[in-house]
Parts: sequence; C-alpha cells; structure tokens
Amino acid sequence: MADDTGHAGPRRDAPTAELEEQLRRLTAGQRRQRRLLEAVVAISADMDMRSVLHHIVRAGTELIDARSGTLGLLGEDGAVVDLITVGAHEQPSDAPPGHPVDREVLGVPLTVRGTVYGNLCLSGKKDGTAFTDDDETLLTALASAAGVSIENARLYERLKYTTEQFQRRMLPDLPDLGPVEVRARYQPASELPKLGGDWYDVLVLPDGVPCVIVGDVTGHDPGVAPVMGQFRNMLRALAHDRGGPPGVIVSKLDDVVGTLDDPPAATLVLGRLEESRPGEYLFRWTNAGHPPPLLIHQDGTAGYLAPPRHGIPVGVDPRLPRPDHEHMLPPGSTLLLFTDGLVERRDRDIDEGLRALAEQAGRLAGAPLDVLCDEVIANHGQVFDDDVAVLVVRVPPRTGD
Repeated sequence: MADDTGHAGPRRDAPTAELEEQLRRLTAGQRRQRRLLEAVVAISADMDMRSVLHHIVRAGTELIDARSGTLGLLGEDGAVVDLITVGAHEQPSDAPPGHPVDREVLGVPLTVRGTVYGNLCLSGKKDGTAFTDDDETLLTALASAAGVSIENARLYERLKYTTEQFQRRMLPDLPDLGPVEVRARYQPASELPKLGGDWYDVLVLPDGVPCVIVGDVTGHDPGVAPVMGQFRNMLRALAHDRGGPPGVIVSKLDDVVGTLDDPPAATLVLGRLEESRPGEYLFRWTNAGHPPPLLIHQDGTAGYLAPPRHGIPVGVDPRLPRPDHEHMLPPGSTLLLFTDGLVERRDRDIDEGLRALAEQAGRLAGAPLDVLCDEVIANHGQVFDDDVAVLVVRVPPRTGD
C-alpha cells in the first residue's frame, strides 16, 4: 500500500489491528468509567428528591448515549408516584404525557437492600445501534448508586419535615387584637442543616397593651430550635411578670441568659403598641442588634425605624444599656418586623435587600396582610439560605378613610 507521497507505507497485520481495537475499547471503557464516577458524585451530592431524579435520568442517557430516558419512582405501596423523562423523542398517541416512544429499550431496577425504589429505562441509542452488555453493566452500576441517593433523599425529606413541624409547633397562635390586624409567617431554610432559631410572638400584657416580638437565635442546626423556644418562653414570662419598658424587659432577659452555661446570642425587636388616644397608636420598642422594623404608610411610602442608638444582641454583654424608642403610627399604616433571612441572599448584600424590601412593601401598602406576608417571602426567591420569620401589624385607618 502506498501513502500520499507514493512510497509504500507499513502494512497493518491482523495482530496489530486487534491490539489497536483492544486499546480503543480500553480507552472508551475508561472514559465511560470516569463519566460514571462523575455522575455518581453529582447525584450523591444532592438531597432534593426532584433534582436527584433528574440527575439520574440525565446521567443514564448521557452515559449510554441514548435518545431519551425515563425514571419511574415507586411509592411504598409499589405504585408509580413520579415519572421523570428527559431527551428528545416522538410522542405516540397512546402513551402518557412525557413518556418516550417505544424503541429498543434498556431498563434496570433501582434497588437498595432488596427494596425497589423505581425503574430506569433508556430508549434507543443515538447512533442507531443496539444496546450492548457493556451498556447494561454501566447502567446497572449507575442504578445501584442512584438507589442509595433516592433512599438518602427520602430520609432527608422525612427528617426535614419532622424538624420543620417541630419548629412550627413551637410558634404561637396569634391573639385577637381587636381593631389592630396582625399576621405572621415562618419560612424554613431550604437545607436541613440550616434550620434555625427565628421566631415571632404576639401577646397581650397585663396592662392590656399588645406586645410584638421578632427574634433570631444564632446558629443553623436543629438544636437551635429548642433554644429559640427557651428564649421565647423567658421573654413571655419576663414581660408578663415584671413588665416595664421594652428595654428593661430585654435587659432582664440578658441577665437570665448570662447565668446559662455557654449562653447563645440572639437578636430581637420587642415593642409595645400603646393606644395613646382612641384610634392613635404609639410604637415603643427596643432593638437588640436586629434588622429595623419597616413602617409602611397608606400612601405607599415606606421607611425603616432605625434610630442611631440601638442595643447589641442578647447574650453578649448584659451591662450595656438598652435604649427605648418611640414612633407614632399613622392611621392605616403597617409595621413589618422580620428576620435577616428575608433580606440576605448569596447574590446581594443586606443593604440591597433592605432597599428591595422597602420598595416592594410600599407597592403592597393597601394589600391584605396575608398577601403582604406571602408576597415579601415569595419575592426572596426559591432558595432560602436562612430561615425567615415575618410579623406584620396594621393599625386601623382614620374613621371615614
């Protein structure tokens, strides 16, 4: 055989060709094993069930170079509870929506310790060739790791649900404050280790004055929730039994916290809604290192109640004074108290978050309080790096408004 220059080139005998083919297969196998390992790492790092399922199907179709793939997730009763499909395919008229057309199909179960969690099926290879034994071996290996990831995601969801329910049960029912409207929301963090100690509380003091509280115990683990409950209960007891201005109540809390071993720190706002004259309300509050309350006027203007002097977080130094502040609440105005998880995000600083909240809340000045609560939380985005407590209070409008 001659090459392009006309000279005779080396001949590839049968053993050489066979060796080259073996090397090609070995290289391709190593490449597939590397892609399998990368897919397993990606799947194992996720704890969101829907995301895990999508990772599994995408990984299967890419590893085997299939046109489409489907994962049917089974419930505890063996029925299909979720169906995830990826890839381009023609839809047959009698197939359920999202299900791939029947071509040559390769399917494997997702099994962990004898329990079948679902089935992963691939439909048709892109190059038109048939599925091979190597394809089945590779998909079986992926399915084995995928089954463990699904089991972990289910356990994670159950633990997260249990923890969230525990936190929600620790939050109080809101009392009837007559003409003063009050609503609250609690939004847990998206990730289980970050479930924290945010809380709200509303109580009527012995002198008949409503007291509103929003606080945040530092830390982001499930053990913070019981500490939050202790703080809330201590504040309730001190406010009822001792009374006094907000700064005095929080100072007493600081004294009690200082007696604990390894006392936690907490930020909070505690305020009284005092009806100075019929229909006119004075907000008297103290701030212990917490984001300032937002006052929303009926006309849509909004501003933070942030005097120059405010206290430091509880549990830091009980010797420092806790100043009180006063502000008249205009008729029909709304007071929004919240924890920092509402205004902090990974993609922006807290000052930008505070500005965005004030602008949005101003646009919702006339909205029902339930709508206001839901909208400010929804505007944060889908992922919550921290838990959030929101408490809104609206004083009655002037008669005739």
